[in-house]
Amino acid sequence: MDIFLLCVFLPLVTLAWGQYSDYYYGPYNYGDNDEWVNVYRQGFNFQCPHGQVIVAVRSVFSKKEGSDRLWNYACMPASQSLGEPTECWWEEINRAGTEWYQTCSNNGLVAGFQSQYFPSVLDREWQFYCCRSSRHQTCDLLSPNNPCQCLWLLDLLTTEYPGHYGEDMDMMMYTYDYYIRGATTTFSAVHRDRQWKFIVCRMTDYDCPFQNV
Repeated sequence: MDIFLLCVFLPLVTLAWGQYSDYYYGPYNYGDNDEWVNVYRQGFNFQCPHGQVIVAVRSVFSKKEGSDRLWNYACMPASQSLGEPTECWWEEINRAGTEWYQTCSNNGLVAGFQSQYFPSVLDREWQFYCCRSSRHQTCDLLSPNNPCQCLWLLDLLTTEYPGHYGEDMDMMMYTYDYYIRGATTTFSAVHRDRQWKFIVCRMTDYDCPFQNV
């Protein structure tokens, strides 16, 4: 088989297998005494320790507290194959009361969240804190003389969290080498709550010798 085609299809085969592999992560440590990172109707800023990324999200909803949520996050070190983090940044703000879709730019991974509550709309605005490591790069398969170390970035969407508006939420990454790099959310004007689908990628190294085509 042509080596170029092998490099294209091998990650897809691996991805299909990986979706049915045994759980790797867990249980998660949500911090000291499993405390929430915020109080109702207040802003918060949460960042993973250097070199770690978000791997689990937990939340509870309270209608009597302004239809707001308490939040907590768990972090774990990214795979050593990704290298050391070289830069981190805050993405643009996603406004309260609207639906939105956002991924970390520059192939970054989600390493934190910042949020402010707005009583006028009973909702929060959100920002992702993203980090990029020395080997966060995708391969341009059509480019000649491309470096051989290929870091594949294949996006998937999780199911909705929570399953219904107003329910508790507990999302966790079960499989090694899967990372959160964004989310898409819907907002209910009736329930004043959001459902989240997290945008997840799997990163794997391949040695792909490229030829001029």
